[in-house]
Amino acid sequence: MAEPEAEDRKRRTDEARSAFGPPVGAAAPGPGADEDSSITSEFALPKGLDVTQPPPADSSTTSEFAVPRGLDVAQPPAPEPEGSAFSLPATYSARHAPPAFTPANGVPAVSLTKDAPWQDRMRTMLRMPVTERPAPEPVHKEDESGPAVPRVLDLTLRIGELLLAGGEGAEDVETAMFAVCRSYGLDRCEPTVTFTLLSISYQPSLVDDPVTASRTVRRRGTDYTRLSAVYRLVDDLSDPETHISLEEAYGRLAEMRRNRHPYPGWVLTASGGLLAGAASVLVGGDAVVFVAAALGAMLGDRLAWLCAGRGLPEFYQFTVAAMPPAAIGVALTIAHVDVKASAVITGGLFALLPGRALVAGVQDGLTGFYITASARLLEVMYFFVGIVVGVLVVLYFGVKLGAQLNPDAALNISERPVLQIAASMLLSLTFAVLLQQERSTVLAVTLNGGVAWSVYGAMHYAGGISPVASTAVAAGLVGLFGQLLSRYRFASALPYTTAAIGPLLPGSATYFGLLSIAQNEVDKGLVSLTKAAALAMAIAIGVNLGSEISRLFLRLPGGSAGGRRAAKRTRGF
Repeated sequence: MAEPEAEDRKRRTDEARSAFGPPVGAAAPGPGADEDSSITSEFALPKGLDVTQPPPADSSTTSEFAVPRGLDVAQPPAPEPEGSAFSLPATYSARHAPPAFTPANGVPAVSLTKDAPWQDRMRTMLRMPVTERPAPEPVHKEDESGPAVPRVLDLTLRIGELLLAGGEGAEDVETAMFAVCRSYGLDRCEPTVTFTLLSISYQPSLVDDPVTASRTVRRRGTDYTRLSAVYRLVDDLSDPETHISLEEAYGRLAEMRRNRHPYPGWVLTASGGLLAGAASVLVGGDAVVFVAAALGAMLGDRLAWLCAGRGLPEFYQFTVAAMPPAAIGVALTIAHVDVKASAVITGGLFALLPGRALVAGVQDGLTGFYITASARLLEVMYFFVGIVVGVLVVLYFGVKLGAQLNPDAALNISERPVLQIAASMLLSLTFAVLLQQERSTVLAVTLNGGVAWSVYGAMHYAGGISPVASTAVAAGLVGLFGQLLSRYRFASALPYTTAAIGPLLPGSATYFGLLSIAQNEVDKGLVSLTKAAALAMAIAIGVNLGSEISRLFLRLPGGSAGGRRAAKRTRGF
């Protein structure tokens, strides 16, 4: 029994040594010792796994922001982004334009008729989203590269400034600006027009920086000759068979600015007098009334020019210009001259009513430009208030001096068809001269005004139809004929419509409303002024409706794209 116990004790001693290593001070095993005795720790690597480890990395690379091994590659310096304020303006290639973004569902096919006027083609594309507009056709030009983008945008803004300052509608200004940009290869552009600010933005593609420019309209003037010249320039730029360089376009634009008005000052003053005289005949005046109204209007015009030379705002100019015709009418009444003083005062008001601004304001509202429309209508309200103040001051003092002015005289207008048609044509003729129209357009607008008054007289006097409805129909015919004439000559419709609505302006309703207020009959005066406002709105809406009807029944581009897009921007249909 002693031998098994000794063997068991030896076995436990060997296991303890193998587990805890040799005792302190023990000698290492000799070279002849067993190899298994060298593995004395359970944390030692097993045989066959003693792989040579790589040397430790540099201890200095300890930051977590350090570049990993293998990615420490020298990066080239980042180029300055195109469109930066510190980089030169880039040029583009007319034949190799940058690729445009294509939506996932594709671009709808749009067929643009080349024979249609450029106004219709550009208006159709302007009402499309940028991603749905058709790509521009290749421009056949001698040089590969076109002018710098900022110069094209500057030319576009200068053309838009002349159009907006001349009284053109906001949508027509945007259409002309888009046509100019597209003619030079800038198809991805977005023009924006408000009452006093023009801006345009161009972005070659979705990954490029946009280039934006703006311009402020500070001065406004009525010169339809210059307006027609601008339209001819835009028409030439939009013609694919006509090549006009940027320098030539700038030269023609500078020539338009340098040109003087086609009519001298004394012709304008005489035209204002004849306009007032013709208007007085429309409301029942005779030869004496014609002369008195003409003298009052010419005196008011000269006083307004004097105020303008002194730098007074237009509000005071209208106030001063409205006083002389009213003063002459009151003076004739106090002198007991057997004339219609109301016709004298009404004729003077015809020469001052802002019909052009009213039509433009309502047109902007109907086409979706509500900010510009609000500003234009507010301007009309200021002018109208100025006229009201001037006439009311004179009428108030006239009533105090004993002038017997009868508001019921509005019901006793005599019907003289031939004489009234001739007077309406004379009124349209003189109105066209005041608007500085080209001599080639004066005859057309004169006939258009005569037709408008003939339709109004036939419906109101002969047919007994409401004056508001008669005015709306006559104004609609004016807008229709004006749009057709403008399409025939590829020009603006304003020279053919603005002067033609002159005979329809609510001069008599305005006067009798003011007279009732001056005689402390406020309710009756407000009714008459409301009638005047209704007639003014009927004129503006009728002109716009006539223009839209002409576009509706004529062949228009974009027919394969689902019909003509509406101008309404707040709804999806």
